[in-house]
Amino acid sequence: MTDPPGDLEKLIELMARLPGLGPRSARRAVLHMVKKRSLLMAPLAEAMQSACETVRECLTCGNIDTGDKCTICADPARATGEICVVENVADLWAMERSHAFRGRYHVLGGTLSALDAVGPEDLRIPLLVKRVADEGISEVILALNATVDGQTTAHYIADALERHGVSISLLAQGVPIGGELDYLDEGTITAALHARKSL
Repeated sequence: MTDPPGDLEKLIELMARLPGLGPRSARRAVLHMVKKRSLLMAPLAEAMQSACETVRECLTCGNIDTGDKCTICADPARATGEICVVENVADLWAMERSHAFRGRYHVLGGTLSALDAVGPEDLRIPLLVKRVADEGISEVILALNATVDGQTTAHYIADALERHGVSISLLAQGVPIGGELDYLDEGTITAALHARKSL
């Protein structure tokens, strides 16, 4: 089998580093882009260059945008006194797609993990505590994944904020809308049972 030319091989190697893409998927994607060079490859290269130059992390919450302060933090209507704490920007975007939360966010940049030697100082937990004190926050909603590390992080944050007198809540866990019990794992069913409420 003939190897691709040097420039294409480098592009394939870089694409293969993306989440969800292995070497084969990257090769297929690159071949498709080359075939659609003017419609896809050139605009993609231009968009990537522009994003590389303009996109940065919000200094307040950790979201990504084109300024030092993201549009959510800059929106005065979002100053509701509520902060939703998420693990990463993808989780923030998922919350925004729901249109259910109209406050502000705080992106931790990961979760505490003894196994990976990730401590509070490696995350944006100290900045969260400072924001709660400085911004007059009344409620912190912990929208962290229902994993061991996510729950450990939630408990750590709750302890760190205890002296600030702020209300702390967790997202409910359990049966998703449209979910069937037969397809759910035992942990989800247990969480749903414990979070049950009266009709």
